Amino acid sequence: MNKRGPRSFAPISDMVAPSTGARHRTEDSVFADRLNQVIDRALSENRIIGTAILAARDGNVVFSRAAGLADRASGRPVRGDTVFRLASMTKPIVSAATLVLVERGKIQLDDPVTRWLPNFRPALPDGRQPTITVRHLLTHTAGLNYGFKEAANGPYHRAHVSDGLDQPGLSIDENLRRLASVPLLHPPGTIWNYSLAIDILGEVIARAGNASLPKAIEQLITGPLGMKDTTFSVSDANRLATAYADADPQPVQMNDPHLVRNGDELITFSPSRAFDPNSYPSGGAGMIGTAQDYLGFLEALRTRNNPILKPESIELMTTNAIADIPALLLDPGWTFGFGCSVLEDPAPTGSPMNPGTFRWGGVYGNDFWVDPVARLSVVALTNTSVAGMTGVFPDSVRRAVYGVLQNL
Repeated sequence: MNKRGPRSFAPISDMVAPSTGARHRTEDSVFADRLNQVIDRALSENRIIGTAILAARDGNVVFSRAAGLADRASGRPVRGDTVFRLASMTKPIVSAATLVLVERGKIQLDDPVTRWLPNFRPALPDGRQPTITVRHLLTHTAGLNYGFKEAANGPYHRAHVSDGLDQPGLSIDENLRRLASVPLLHPPGTIWNYSLAIDILGEVIARAGNASLPKAIEQLITGPLGMKDTTFSVSDANRLATAYADADPQPVQMNDPHLVRNGDELITFSPSRAFDPNSYPSGGAGMIGTAQDYLGFLEALRTRNNPILKPESIELMTTNAIADIPALLLDPGWTFGFGCSVLEDPAPTGSPMNPGTFRWGGVYGNDFWVDPVARLSVVALTNTSVAGMTGVFPDSVRRAVYGVLQNL
């Protein structure tokens, strides 16, 4: 276990400056003390194997630490440049890329998906084939689902639909064919339901941008922001954190495939997917990246000052985009934008976050949030599913951060 204090990362972008002045030194010290206690306890209690956490306030990095192990068997530590599987933290990046294409007139939010994917025509149980739009995909209101959210004999399992985390070597065309064979859960635009929508959106981006999804994301998002380590494939296996799964008395290294329970859900992982060039690039779960890169992306959204999106497009991403559509699977007080959840009312859950905070996570063990009122961006990556995404560890990180802010 790494019990050293915070270490410096390389600059993440021109938008995030190092802390300066007495106020920032005090802030750094308080952040370090609270967050280091949380990290050290999680590692000592075997909740997580390794982590990289970065926090920025007012554009200044006020906390940075890499701790624990990227690979337990070899003793390889997590470093500032360790690459993690991002899982669903891929979604905000792909959603942002969609809005870049909207700004350029290549895509319209109310375009039917069949404009780009003419054979993707899933039907309702009564046989009707409703129109699914780009907006429906962005907001998870298309009537789609995830296989891990249904019973083992559910329709997605019977059709062998991939959730974008499993089935190495599967093509996007085949997964779309399988997905289109399953009836929609409800008419598009009527209910919010977390789903494979962003995997479909990824292929829309590829066709609208006339490039593979990895190339399109590089051109539209990661290239302009200098996110050189955020990709869909592994270029240096020695920098990739090994994937672990919750177990008693300590997390176990994932097999391939590996089943992980998250409440009532049973999620199938195939960590080798990141190494298989024949695996389709999952727009909902397929990217890998570093904490440094991801913080740069979050700060681009928070500051509205960036080379990728206009402020009005970022406003669409980070405010309520589903109006009063039922979203029972979101926590009380939260709604959904384009690619992330948005806090409207902290009271129902006693959240320390301010209204307007937007956040999301990744089931490989990751979490982020941006609190515009507090001028705060935090990214916490781990290699432990699902403890790094939900439960004691991410909750403790948030409490530590807001304890700091409230005491300054």
